[in-house]
Amino acid sequence: MLRVTKLASRVAAHRPWRRPVCGGTPLLASDKVKGQKKERKPEPKAEKQEVEIRRTMTVEALARAMNRHEDDVLEALVNTALDVSSLHSRSVLEERWIKEAVKLSGMKFRWEKLSEPPPPPRQDRDAVPGPPDEAGRMAPRPPVVTVMGHVDHGKTTLLDALRKSQVAASEAGGITQHIGAFGVELPTGERMTFLDTPGHAAFSAMRARGALATDIVVLVVAADDGVMTQTAESIRHAKSAGVPVIVAINKCDKADADPERVKRELLAHDVVCEDLGGDVQAVPVSALTGHNLGALAEAVAALAEVLEIKARHDGAAEGLVIESRTDKGKGPVTTALVQRGTLRRGCVLVAGKTWAKVRSLTDDRGRSLEEALPGTAAEVVGWREAPSAGDTVLEVESERRAREVSEWRLHREASERLTEEESVVSAERQRHREAYEEERARLAHLTWRQRRVLLYRRDKTAFARRPSEKTGAPEGPRLALVVKADVDGSLEAIVNILDTYDAENQCQLDVVHVGVGDISETDVNMAQTFGGSVYGFNVSASKSVLRTAARHDVPVKTHAVIYKMMDELKADISGRLPPRVTHEVLGEAAVLAVFDVTAAGKKKTAVAGCRVLKGQLERKMKFRLLRGEDVLWEGGLLALKHHKDDVSTVKSGTECGLSLDGEAAFQPGDVIQCFREAEVPQVTAWDPGF
Repeated sequence: MLRVTKLASRVAAHRPWRRPVCGGTPLLASDKVKGQKKERKPEPKAEKQEVEIRRTMTVEALARAMNRHEDDVLEALVNTALDVSSLHSRSVLEERWIKEAVKLSGMKFRWEKLSEPPPPPRQDRDAVPGPPDEAGRMAPRPPVVTVMGHVDHGKTTLLDALRKSQVAASEAGGITQHIGAFGVELPTGERMTFLDTPGHAAFSAMRARGALATDIVVLVVAADDGVMTQTAESIRHAKSAGVPVIVAINKCDKADADPERVKRELLAHDVVCEDLGGDVQAVPVSALTGHNLGALAEAVAALAEVLEIKARHDGAAEGLVIESRTDKGKGPVTTALVQRGTLRRGCVLVAGKTWAKVRSLTDDRGRSLEEALPGTAAEVVGWREAPSAGDTVLEVESERRAREVSEWRLHREASERLTEEESVVSAERQRHREAYEEERARLAHLTWRQRRVLLYRRDKTAFARRPSEKTGAPEGPRLALVVKADVDGSLEAIVNILDTYDAENQCQLDVVHVGVGDISETDVNMAQTFGGSVYGFNVSASKSVLRTAARHDVPVKTHAVIYKMMDELKADISGRLPPRVTHEVLGEAAVLAVFDVTAAGKKKTAVAGCRVLKGQLERKMKFRLLRGEDVLWEGGLLALKHHKDDVSTVKSGTECGLSLDGEAAFQPGDVIQCFREAEVPQVTAWDPGF
């Protein structure tokens, strides 16, 4: 018996799945014990909102810390020993009531920390132009001459004659739509850089940019047209930039040319030519025949010599982005005008919020360059992203430094945008706060319970009357646009035109995306998402993109002339407008007398005896009853009779009787009009200005 007991104890010692319970009796894990509860895993507690508190808080301050209404704080304390009816927003609460209000509101509190000093401002890592150069480091440079004037006055043709090229022949519609930079070597050996700006009304920003980047402005005025709208605008740009002007009176070979009239018209814009006692040179030329082009070149060279145009040739390059585009094979490409220093292949540049390591430099004829000196323009390849036209180009020492500058500028832009948004939010918050204080002052004579009931009723009524929040298609006609252009300057001009759209009451115009480069499938998909169209300016779309657009029923419209693009856009907007119903009056009749006629088995019918004053009455058309300026009735006729015969038409000067299909009370002297309804297509009221 002793051996059996010892064996049982050894077996029990080697069974880890059994445990002693109730005085050492071994039990399996599956054995149940009477009265023993099954263990449950604790459920995770919901995180409570934390409220920062401090001693001696007012009701208003505690409500703000809890992000609740002040009445919610009072409601939490209503069943405590505190007399809630004596409290108001400025009442100071004791520490225990502050804690109690937080706890009863289902929150937890923590003591407010001491205010920490704000983090130090981020160090300015921007790149800026260098200080003015010393006179000893400066050397003569080619002058930068901007050709400006009205559209179709021959600016590009004049440049063609100077540089013996055919730029104008390749331009769509015969008008310049980009700002171009060309190097010109005169027969005398002097070199100049000409900037050709568009004359069309849409490209005002380009003309302003050209005036700011230049040393001399050549104002081209057609001798047969005289001073036009963009001529006057170009004069204003030149004056605001403080740039001297030379007037080239073009098209003097025409029979109706009148150079003297042009000079007199310029007086109205404070441009006084030398012939009239001023200091502005005026040279009559003909770009087609080449007449007097040498005299114009000499005038520019003489003025440049007087101005003593110089710049530093050594050191870091500085310049200006004249134009920016995206090339399929090269990526982002810019036309940069070097203003000082020497731009070399391999150097690192920053412009706007992007940077480049220059892979290649080419001149306006496509020839490769090793360097570009001050006063010359070159195409720069190697940008990470395309900068905007008008951005300042600065050379920096390394790629790391370029990234620092780009990141700093992005940070500064984001900070400025955040500051602007915060100011808007702060103003809106202040407006709401003032409205709240005004309402509290209006209800100050009520107890908090009465205020609570009144506000509840008001909010309930406002909730019932709120507008529908269904998300669906906006009411009325709408056109969404995806716009692509070949260069940044053209895109800027198009966006500026679209910003003038003012016919929102007719059709909603939404520009959902703009960009530089050819039309892609992404553009088509975006237009499909918004149910819009893709408009391209001087860009193309591949066959696969066009197939995708056709499959998704997305219109893709490309243009090479800006005013034709705007004409089609206006037609597209007008096509989305519902037709307008017009009333064409066919005839009028005066009511002479009123009779009541009773037909067999029918009720009495009012019949008006009339005389047709003008036109004719046609029974199948619509009629209206006029009394003075008021329209009393509109609809069709039950009967139209001449004597006792039913007729379909009654002409002018004839008497007739008619009864209306509807309730209307005739009076002698009333006028009955016969009219035809017609639907006329609507045309958008938007005028882009050209």
